[in-house]
Amino acid sequence: MGCRRSCGPAQIPSRGGPRKDVTLGAMNAAHLDRPFAPERYLLDFDTKKLPGEAYDAVIIGSGIAGVYTALSMSRSARILIVTKEAIDMNNSVLAQGGIAVSLDQEDSPDLHFRDTAYAGAGLCDDNAVHTLVTEAADNIAQLCLYGVNFDRGTDRQLSLTREAAHSRNRIIHTGDATGKEVCDTLVSVVRGLDNVTIREKTFAVDLLTKEGVCRGILVMDESGNLQVCSAPIVICASGGYGRLYENTTNPEVATGDGAAMAYRAGAHLMDLEFVQFHPTALFYREADNCNFLISEAVRGEGAILRDLSGKRFMPEYHELAELAPRDIVSRAIFAEMQKTGADHMLLDITAKSREYLEQRFPTIFAKCMTLGIDISKDFIPIAPSQHYSMGGIRTDDWGRTSLPGFYAVGEAACNGIHGANRLASNSLLEGLVFGRRIARILNEQLAELMEPGDDRLEVSYAAPRRESGLDPVKEMRILQHAMTKDVGIIRTAESLQSAIGVVDAMYDAQKGMHCPTICHMELRNMTLLSGLVARFAQNRTESRGAHYRSDHPKADDNWIRNLVV
Repeated sequence: MGCRRSCGPAQIPSRGGPRKDVTLGAMNAAHLDRPFAPERYLLDFDTKKLPGEAYDAVIIGSGIAGVYTALSMSRSARILIVTKEAIDMNNSVLAQGGIAVSLDQEDSPDLHFRDTAYAGAGLCDDNAVHTLVTEAADNIAQLCLYGVNFDRGTDRQLSLTREAAHSRNRIIHTGDATGKEVCDTLVSVVRGLDNVTIREKTFAVDLLTKEGVCRGILVMDESGNLQVCSAPIVICASGGYGRLYENTTNPEVATGDGAAMAYRAGAHLMDLEFVQFHPTALFYREADNCNFLISEAVRGEGAILRDLSGKRFMPEYHELAELAPRDIVSRAIFAEMQKTGADHMLLDITAKSREYLEQRFPTIFAKCMTLGIDISKDFIPIAPSQHYSMGGIRTDDWGRTSLPGFYAVGEAACNGIHGANRLASNSLLEGLVFGRRIARILNEQLAELMEPGDDRLEVSYAAPRRESGLDPVKEMRILQHAMTKDVGIIRTAESLQSAIGVVDAMYDAQKGMHCPTICHMELRNMTLLSGLVARFAQNRTESRGAHYRSDHPKADDNWIRNLVV
């Protein structure tokens, strides 16, 4: 992936300025030195002394990417899905907006390509984006065959709406709970398959490798029991790392475990500095953070942003106003909050009727009503909140990582689709398209993978361990505060160095720490990943997409490349 091949429209300009002679096909990755040399495994173990089971494929994560991958694989493959919490506890379930797909006669995959590349600010991979937009419709048709109940018009055609930075109406949806509808449907189907085993409340501790090849995973159940799950194929669909921040729309399980275990196993990570903050999370002081999302689709349906005096401000920041890309809208809101000293701004959708809003946004309407906010009459208090991780485990456009036998898909993966900033409603689509592609190549290899052989996986590890005495929950809060304050919406060399100092001290204090609980292991993963995110941001001395440095406020064409470690 050092070089990008051009498959789609060439010379798409970045928002940082003209592309000049630099094309996507000529981009090179810049490799960073590994800043940490962590213990290879979080726990001491010997597979010969642990219970074990063998499968043809193990999938880590139960969101749309993981479940759809399982459904797309051959029914003769023995598949295990491991999920840290209940199977419906993931980012996919929380996705409100919808799925982007060019179905309208005035739309096309070319236009979807261009919108994605524009939002990605010059760092999108042409091949990956081309694949995304051209294979979108087939995967949506498959969802409909599975029984996903998308909203339709009176003509029974799929209803299409628009979200920020899309040039056409191309978002299909189920009210404002699209992710839940898709997840519920797919989980219902996968539960009925005899070849798929689902393990809930089971934590993937580490990838098991032998002679440089991934051979399975070590897992811990909620009682603290370890087990070996061996397989020639491991697929990581564990989601992102939103819980590195105090305010996030992500669920509690999004602690970056997949990226951290991949790093320990030697797989490459890419673009970790690009962390997307959603402009409009519901703000209310009684809550610990802003974690309920007010969907992009609300602005797509005409909502406008106002300051606390009622003044509309987005036209001053971008020609697309409220429909500008997310990074621009988030920074505009943040700037208005700093300028006025306010801790939130307002979102106004009162131009729509109560009947329309209850039908189009039932989840948002009901949530706001519990707080005494009638969105047909009242402005919605909002503030930016961490929402999505563009970076992750580096893959090609078939989901393959640099570690043989190990694949990644969905938010856990980084294949270059989103570039420096994800276009709204491309995330669920990514999980579908690339989950199916992973299944396609694995199905071709299935006969070879299922050949009789020695299923025993013999791996052992032991390192000096000590009782740390650390309170993992308290340490997580310290970490999240440092990341929010210093590696947030706006960054500087000084703030990033401050974060690195805090994280490195925490990392040193955790070295060799005995991890008796899953919470301790999550802390180790979060600390490792926080150090990497801060260093990626420190190295990129420009502003691009979701990465904004006030000490380097402009995009620099010399930085049209990906950072990899």
